[in-house]
Amino acid sequence: MRSKDCERLKRIGLNIAHYRKLANMTQIQLAEKANVSRTFLGSIEAANVQVSISIETLFDIADALNIKPSQLLNFDF
Repeated sequence: MRSKDCERLKRIGLNIAHYRKLANMTQIQLAEKANVSRTFLGSIEAANVQVSISIETLFDIADALNIKPSQLLNFDF
């Protein structure tokens, strides 16, 4: 995997964790709402693990968090 892709995946995972915490949700709660396993969600959020996710999964996570998918792709904060 290319270095810049690894960094982008890391930022997406950190954004998911950020918005999950803002929503006062646990990984288990978000995983259930987004229809993914808690283990997979934990891997996505982990800064030291680069896991590719599909655009559909990104949409499902955004929907579960009640945010726009673009917010998970915002790397400016």
